[in-house]
Amino acid sequence: MTADLAGGYDLVVFDLDGVVYLIDKPIAGAAEAVGQLRGRKTAVAYATNNASRRAADVAALLTGMGVPAEPAEVLTSAGAAAAVLAEKLPAGSPVLVVGADALRDEVREAGLTPVGAAGDEPVAVVQGYGPDVGWRVLTEASLAVRAGAMWVATNTDRTLPSPRGPLPGNGSLVAVLRTALDRDPDLVVGKPGPALFTTAASQAHAEHPLVVGDRLDTDIRGAVAAGLDSLLVLTGVSGPADLLAADEPERPTFVAADLSGLFRPAAEAAVPLEAEGAGGWRVDRDGDTVTLDGDGDPVVALRLLCAATWSGVPLSGITATSDAARELLAAWKL
Repeated sequence: MTADLAGGYDLVVFDLDGVVYLIDKPIAGAAEAVGQLRGRKTAVAYATNNASRRAADVAALLTGMGVPAEPAEVLTSAGAAAAVLAEKLPAGSPVLVVGADALRDEVREAGLTPVGAAGDEPVAVVQGYGPDVGWRVLTEASLAVRAGAMWVATNTDRTLPSPRGPLPGNGSLVAVLRTALDRDPDLVVGKPGPALFTTAASQAHAEHPLVVGDRLDTDIRGAVAAGLDSLLVLTGVSGPADLLAADEPERPTFVAADLSGLFRPAAEAAVPLEAEGAGGWRVDRDGDTVTLDGDGDPVVALRLLCAATWSGVPLSGITATSDAARELLAAWKL
């Protein structure tokens, strides 16, 4: 057992987009972090809501980036959705697939028959992210659901992180059908549901897993739902302002700027930080307002301010009294 944060866990479950890579580019330090965990024999798993790649493809992508991964270590919402449908439907049942080839392949491998039109009389529609999803297939899906097909979404992430900023995710495409049908999917398989995390823990025979993610609404909410500790890294979708405003079901155990936080003392990442000051920062609270003064590591200031906002101070009640604090709040768009 080591003294750092990761040393307290026997499995680390990583989200991928925004944590390990952005689209197809590795995030700085990710390969080194995973390599360090493997060097100390800590089990590693990857749980992604992205349904556009199969587990073997994700493992190959990661390995090509210098992040060694085996297909068995990768859990995707596409694979999980296909498995759920196989449990609910007779073998060979026609399923209309909205998404990438990876989702279609998972449906076929699960013993079902992927189809592309409402006229094929599908008994279910499964919807996952695909860069080429357009009006025609969404129209077929709408007609199929109206005719009685079960509607399953792999996930409802509104956005995908990218080097250019957030891009529309599967949740945005699900919203198209939700608007057209005036109803929600019958089932959403991926995060924030706990299944990907609990399955990863079960497969690794882990007793004390840690979830690492970049999204409060999926990764962290899913970890909380699964009863697992979590680390939010600020390399993807959710930023400091999001964390300050987070409701209880989306509050992580730890926060760090990036994956290097895994190898620092857990006390340096625990959130909220209940103190008047730390690391060169000072916070002073007066009712429903709080002031930030000083200078230092932005993550320390964030942890201090979470103690205030999570106990009732609105974001509008945060002010700064030093130049460094003013610059930090401006960077956080507060």
